Amino acid sequence: MNLLFFDIECASVFKTTAKICAFGYVLCDEKFNIIEKKDILINPKGKFHLTDRKGQKGLVLPYEYDSFKTQPVFTEVYPQILSLLQNKDTVVVGHSTVNDVKYLDLETRRFNLPSFNFNYSDTQIIYMTKEKVFHRQFGLEFITEDLSVEFTPHRAADDAFATMKICEAMCKSLKCNFFQLEKKLGIIHGSICEHKITRPTSKAYDKYCADLQIAKQKRAKTRTEFFRFVNRKKSKATGELSGKIFNFSREIEDDLPLAKKMVNAIYDKGGSYSSKLSNCNVYVSNENDDTTRTKVALSMESVSVLTLNQAKAVLNV
Repeated sequence: MNLLFFDIECASVFKTTAKICAFGYVLCDEKFNIIEKKDILINPKGKFHLTDRKGQKGLVLPYEYDSFKTQPVFTEVYPQILSLLQNKDTVVVGHSTVNDVKYLDLETRRFNLPSFNFNYSDTQIIYMTKEKVFHRQFGLEFITEDLSVEFTPHRAADDAFATMKICEAMCKSLKCNFFQLEKKLGIIHGSICEHKITRPTSKAYDKYCADLQIAKQKRAKTRTEFFRFVNRKKSKATGELSGKIFNFSREIEDDLPLAKKMVNAIYDKGGSYSSKLSNCNVYVSNENDDTTRTKVALSMESVSVLTLNQAKAVLNV
């Protein structure tokens, strides 16, 4: 069984269009011996509008843009790409592969071509599962640096080659071949079939997502209970905290027993509590809290920011 590592570059990507300008691939055997490495350049039939993953302008592809005008259009290279991706004796692998699969699907829709139908793996999911780190997605450049793999970013065939090399490096570190690597890590392939796309995943990643959802639901329930508690409170007409409107960081709000105790003390001293940061003039957070909410509070001139210990001292909690 061979392995086909592929990557795609687009002249532009919007919500309903992805104009592909390069399909790069590396075909190798199970021992990562390269059979073929190639860049298929494509006339995107449109202007170049390049942005990075965050949508920021400034991304530059390592190609001569004018050269794409002389290349075949997608409909002409479609049969070649189709035969590569749908070869039953080949396992398809990419990095953050679902994005490239979406680009392929958008191009088939754009040119009224039949859908691609194949399964695919993803080195991003493999790496995340191997490292047991799921709270962030790792880009190709980060992983290649971590695994000491050199390549030219955004040249499709070189990105495909880098994807192969990081896969090879992971196999070497765990002393197994690619298929054993996937089995050991519980990798589940993604697929595209009749324009329906599923993402690749792993058993560990699915468990992480399930646990995350449970924690999210628990936080939502806690927050609802907290704000119902706050809404039943009534401020005293006078008190040392009269005119003071408090707001807590999410971390403190989620600690329900502590949050309730502090709110009781605030109202006993004539203060009040608002669920909106924009309405408060006293904000409380843990030390070294670097969340966006706390950063915004620190930037507001009208808000006094207290650490949790400072607030406890003020409230005698």
